[in-house]
Amino acid sequence: MPRILVVRGHQATPWDLHQWEALPPRFDVAWLRTAANGWDTSSITLRAVDVGSRRDRLPGGLPGDVGALLVGDRYTTGAEEAYTHADVVHAEELSYWFSADAARRKARHGYKLVQTVWETLPHGRTYRRPGTARFRDEVLAATDLFLASTERARIALLLEGVPEARIELCPPGIDVQRFAAAAEQAAGQAPPAEHVLVSPGRLVWEKGHHDALRALALLHRGIVTRPDGTVVSPRLRIVGSGPEEGRLRAAAQELGVAQAVSFGAVPYPEMPAVFASASCLLLGSQSSATGARHPFGTPRAFWEEQFGFVFVEAMAAGLDIVATTNGAIPEVLDGHGTLVAAGDHVGMARALAAGPLSRAPGTRVPAPPELLRRYAIDTHAERLAQAYDRVLGAG
Repeated sequence: MPRILVVRGHQATPWDLHQWEALPPRFDVAWLRTAANGWDTSSITLRAVDVGSRRDRLPGGLPGDVGALLVGDRYTTGAEEAYTHADVVHAEELSYWFSADAARRKARHGYKLVQTVWETLPHGRTYRRPGTARFRDEVLAATDLFLASTERARIALLLEGVPEARIELCPPGIDVQRFAAAAEQAAGQAPPAEHVLVSPGRLVWEKGHHDALRALALLHRGIVTRPDGTVVSPRLRIVGSGPEEGRLRAAAQELGVAQAVSFGAVPYPEMPAVFASASCLLLGSQSSATGARHPFGTPRAFWEEQFGFVFVEAMAAGLDIVATTNGAIPEVLDGHGTLVAAGDHVGMARALAAGPLSRAPGTRVPAPPELLRRYAIDTHAERLAQAYDRVLGAG
């Protein structure tokens, strides 16, 4: 039975790990778990291998992140044995420390190395710090197969110099039925009394929650109205946590919509119910290419929306979507929902007023079945199994 080891450093998320639970039982899957992991993975049934890391010994938050950057993060205990028994190690991205760690250990242990790539911008060496540029070189040299989450990521890999033969397009998958079932259950109950907009994601600038607040204020003040001229005053639920929360709360207060906004992270198993109770998914993603500087004076790697699991989850729940054209969003939605330019909170408000807010609260807008099949977890599991069979059959 092929043994698969999933490596995600401190970035293992339930929505990512959930995909390996659907793999055929002919694969034995485990993942490396650190004490510093940033997400609640208690809902995951995969076998976890507890390992130590340098980051575990540092303070939480930004001080610890900077400290890990200074000393260089690495696995300290437990990982070596896990690597020894692996037939395939599956990491992600070109310039993470844990991906480079897997690349370095490969020659010693003889496993095949697979990398999922979300990154949609080809940074090369020029737009990376010296340390991460070195990681990139190690990963490019050692990886047997790159799984690009989007066509945009595939093109970025080509520009990074990866041969086309070492890349496969492999969009991620979700449990479509779980999100659809929650929506069906909600449809059998009394309809909601008011419109609720959901803006999910880390509370960081590039997720554009501030533009969701601005659009909300335009609607509440009647500056933007429905096509018939009536004012609509929805509620906004910002789902997530992060460093921008204080400023977002202050902005909501300043815009006069604080009473219509709620904040808070939600455990992943509860997200189907969140989408089922809403009228629209609202996400104002924008690039972080703002000239911001890294703490050590090196340009920060630019970012744009790379996929967005929440889009697929919302589509599975029959939720209407208003989002920006940032990054891979148009590719993922493939014609579903309404798109506006990044930063266009006026266009966002108008799209809401003319679309989801012009219908009854909670109205479902089904996504094309073929689009849902593309992102279904069993479809992804088939692609993943084929990828593992390919590298294991390569001798």
